[in-house]
Amino acid sequence: MTGRIVVVGASIAGLTVAETLRQEGFAGEIVLVGDEPHLPYTRPPLSKQILMGEWEPADAAIRTAAELDGLDIQVRTGCTAIGLDVAARTVHTTDGALAYDEVVIATGTEPRRHPTLPGALMLRTMDDAVALRQRLRSARRVAVVGSGILGSEIASAARKHDADTLLIGRSGALGFGGVGTLLSKELIRLHEEHGVELALHTEIESMDASASGTSHLRLVGGGERAADLVVAMIGGSPRVAWLSGAGLDLADGVVCDVVGRAVPGVWAVGDVAAWTDPATGAPRRIEHQSYAIEQALSVALRLAHGAESPAPVPLFWSEIHGTRIQSYGWFDTTRPLADITGDDDARGRLYGSHDDDGELRGVVGWNATPRAFRAARAAIHIPAAPITAAL
Repeated sequence: MTGRIVVVGASIAGLTVAETLRQEGFAGEIVLVGDEPHLPYTRPPLSKQILMGEWEPADAAIRTAAELDGLDIQVRTGCTAIGLDVAARTVHTTDGALAYDEVVIATGTEPRRHPTLPGALMLRTMDDAVALRQRLRSARRVAVVGSGILGSEIASAARKHDADTLLIGRSGALGFGGVGTLLSKELIRLHEEHGVELALHTEIESMDASASGTSHLRLVGGGERAADLVVAMIGGSPRVAWLSGAGLDLADGVVCDVVGRAVPGVWAVGDVAAWTDPATGAPRRIEHQSYAIEQALSVALRLAHGAESPAPVPLFWSEIHGTRIQSYGWFDTTRPLADITGDDDARGRLYGSHDDDGELRGVVGWNATPRAFRAARAAIHIPAAPITAAL
């Protein structure tokens, strides 16, 4: 295949599409469009190594400018997509129109702003992470609002910087990616062991900042808490506003078929993409970097050769207060995890999620050794699901 492929979104999913196309012999033009001023970088370290002060921004870079030039990939940084004309096969950007033969959407998600905390910091970009790290270094009292994995990671970073830390949520439980709240008790215990104060049945009514810079959080039902720094991470929304009027199904991100195609000539990968699950027939968005990479590889192979590749399997990891937590597979969040720790892992734990037939469908490693987690992954039942969609 030749022609021009435009990839909108210059993070790991978009870059993987572009790189794989070249590696697979695609000889046409590749344009990678990113709205940030930076070259592509990997995002998971933003809430981990960058916030902890273990990495500098350059450490998160995926490729240098010279490496990208060597692949003959046109990278347009600081260029924002503002519209898509499917009939004319054109992406409209702040730098002008880009005609395409195929377009891959990889614009990810953006944090939801808390309705009563307009001044709270959020985390999405490298610049956000650097600014937040600087604030964490001087803050003595940090309030983190959000009971998902990013809330837990930011609370962990705050404690690493020696701040008194309050983690606020309203659901009463802590979440971990596709595992949902099945690890909530373990996460609660982990935070408490490391000095994080938890307020997990708490809603915030308003926030006021004093002249000294202290923020005062007024709680629903009474009470007030003060903090030098407030961070709100209450989930993300797919970045699809620029696609309004394009005629795509945007029910939850860009809805695609089982191979990532939204309509002829338009594909989507990563956190913005809701691929149809071949097992259930329902579209599903999965916000895991490894899943985004697998989707990107699959789309690039299909564009380059029309080749099929195995359906992606979700893989997710985090490190909270020095504890490494990994998950692989699919989880029934309506039933508890089973302890499947074997004799090979003396210091960590392994948990499994089974389907109605007793087949292992998902595993969690809680400080598990690499060997034990690999063995557990290998035992997961992955049903064969033929992918027959044609270009």
